[in-house]
Amino acid sequence: MVISSVHFLFVVFIIMLSLVLMLALIVLIYNIIEYNRSVRRAGWSEVINKKISDVIVYADDEIPEDIYFKALSVNSSFRNLFLEKLVDSEKKFSGAAKNKITELFREYDLRKEAMKKLNQKKAYLIARGIRELTVMEVQDAIPQIEQYLSHPSPQVYQEAQYAMVRFKGFEGLHFLDSFPTRISEWQQLRFLLSISSLPADSEDAISKWLESTNDSVIIFTLKLIKKFQLLNFYPKLIGLLNIASAEVRVKAVQTLMSLENPETVQYLSGIYYDQPDEVRIEILKVMKISKDQCCINLLKKELAEDIPSGIKVNAAQALYELGHGDYLSELAKEEEASEELVEIVKYALQEKVC
Repeated sequence: MVISSVHFLFVVFIIMLSLVLMLALIVLIYNIIEYNRSVRRAGWSEVINKKISDVIVYADDEIPEDIYFKALSVNSSFRNLFLEKLVDSEKKFSGAAKNKITELFREYDLRKEAMKKLNQKKAYLIARGIRELTVMEVQDAIPQIEQYLSHPSPQVYQEAQYAMVRFKGFEGLHFLDSFPTRISEWQQLRFLLSISSLPADSEDAISKWLESTNDSVIIFTLKLIKKFQLLNFYPKLIGLLNIASAEVRVKAVQTLMSLENPETVQYLSGIYYDQPDEVRIEILKVMKISKDQCCINLLKKELAEDIPSGIKVNAAQALYELGHGDYLSELAKEEEASEELVEIVKYALQEKVC
């Protein structure tokens, strides 16, 4: 019985040892493969970087035929790395150098590698393919890319959106008509940088976006109005201050100020008390830089009210910027002035609080 138990334990030990050795062997083989892949990639990167450098620096007739590079260029993995390097390099150059990079892309027909990614199931590969086609300005890929505007992955549909705007400018923003998801600040910035002009018939689309149920669409539209100084939308911006969310109202106030209408401060003073605190603070910031004296009584009243300190600070700063520093100094000296008010006034006067 004892011998049988010992034999069983020995067998179990041998099995466990075999499994451990097998696992160690698998890990070793995997590491060797990854190391070889890393070494190969590093070597390829050096070859590709030299190729890109030579093409940018030298004229076509000064570059000898590279048989080794030509042989590597039929390898799928090499071609994908080559495309990755070209996309990265394109961002760093402009003018003639940028054109040289685009010529390399076409010479080696790397469009095929980018297009293949659009048929992949993994979102990051699809997004990468869209990015590559966009950077390399492959216009005939627009119909395929457009299909991904409704893709469930944000990584994919964001790249598709940017591609449409990069290729078509303002016309590429048509997806905003019914876009339900929030547009990130970074995405909005990318859109703005890609739009250099507006078509003559842009007013209808912009008006529609200002009425969107998606706050981020409205906010982006406000940035568009600010960038191109679309003064005719002033009345619509005024309307937003009565119906929109606090976030949109804050952006609307900023946009109104950028349009430089002389009636803005007076109007904002009239609706000031109907606004939530964050919008009031933004209005006070507008008053501070406006140099308009019509809001002085409102600012003085805010310092006397029992309201959040953030509003009082901005009211005091506005009074100081509008030339009423003496009033603030006298206010702080009054016996009934609270410690909080004194500190706020000193801060506005740019003094150190003792």
